[in-house]
Amino acid sequence: MIRAKNLVKTFTKTVQKNKKVEFNAVDGISFEAEKGEIVGLLGPNGAGKTTLLRMLAGLMTPTGGEVSVTAGSGEITGNEELKRHIGYMSANTKLYGRFSAREILKFYGQVYGMEDADIDRRTDEIIKVLNMGKFADNRIDRLSTGQVQRTSISRCLIHDPEIYIFDEPTLGLDILSSSAIIDFMLAEKEKGKTVIYSTHYMEEAEYLCDRIVMIHEGKVVCNDSPDNLKKETGSQNLREVFRKLIENKMESAANE
Repeated sequence: MIRAKNLVKTFTKTVQKNKKVEFNAVDGISFEAEKGEIVGLLGPNGAGKTTLLRMLAGLMTPTGGEVSVTAGSGEITGNEELKRHIGYMSANTKLYGRFSAREILKFYGQVYGMEDADIDRRTDEIIKVLNMGKFADNRIDRLSTGQVQRTSISRCLIHDPEIYIFDEPTLGLDILSSSAIIDFMLAEKEKGKTVIYSTHYMEEAEYLCDRIVMIHEGKVVCNDSPDNLKKETGSQNLREVFRKLIENKMESAANE
């Protein structure tokens, strides 16, 4: 499992000529994702989702609070060791265009210190799971958007992590490509893996997620199952839940 405790990330921005002010992109967020659970992170643009995910993955140092991971026999300590148990993918990840998908997997397997035989075995498994057989040996710069996205996800799987952290993995994909990724997340959940992912696709989140963590302006607005959220807000679907909660949050802030 992975747990965030009072996470804060402070940045500085320039306003009114040379005046600089600090703001919290993430402002005291706490939640946890259990083994065998898919947790959806929802929120409007600028809510702090990507910053939060990068801190969870160990790619960004929190200003305050902490991230803890429990895997195997106990709690994982040390940033490098933490990364060995996490597979992180951002929609903005760039891949070297002259490599093939198979070569990308070979490269990342070596980065994680895997033996060549284990890399080859795991590569064959991943290509099959993500239905990459038709393009695994083609150069990245000749692939479609969906194929590149599947390749980007594949590199996160090579070391068989216990925890997956995906930032909008199905963004802009066609139905077949997004279905392959959705099926993958469900299959990993069945294996007892932990999945945290952000998305703007409400129907997808409602279908996939055991629990929804919604954030607005760096703070948690709700943390519950889709069914409970619909019941509590009197909504028919998650899109309506999202609208009501965000509107209520903004109205409360305006009245303070």
